[in-house]
Amino acid sequence: MIQQIEITLTAYSRGYHLIDSEIRRNLPDLPETGMMHLFIKHTSAALTINENADPSVRDDFELIMNHLVPENEPYYTHVFEGADDMPAHVKASMMGTELTIPITNHQLNMGIWQGIYLCEFRNRGGRRKIVVTIYS
Repeated sequence: MIQQIEITLTAYSRGYHLIDSEIRRNLPDLPETGMMHLFIKHTSAALTINENADPSVRDDFELIMNHLVPENEPYYTHVFEGADDMPAHVKASMMGTELTIPITNHQLNMGIWQGIYLCEFRNRGGRRKIVVTIYS
């Protein structure tokens, strides 16, 4: 069986945000076993799984990505929507738009130190939409 819902996240500031609780709060009852696929419907934000305990990891992600893909480069041509826009598109492509997480015993089967991140690359990205597809 396949179930699909769309979740609209609250608006987050630029940065890397743990969204596990917001995702779980909006999920239907999970099957005993299966897979959950998450897809973010935006070109300037991304999803990833990483460290969920130490917030300095999220700060370092922001610093590293800004170093790799800086704003205000003179060679950018897609600049109409602001200095953060083109770098946001590149960062989103680098980090990715989807995740797949196993379901075991009606729970997401993630490591103890793993959390789901929203990677918000825009200064004012707004409410982001995620399509959740559950396969059982």
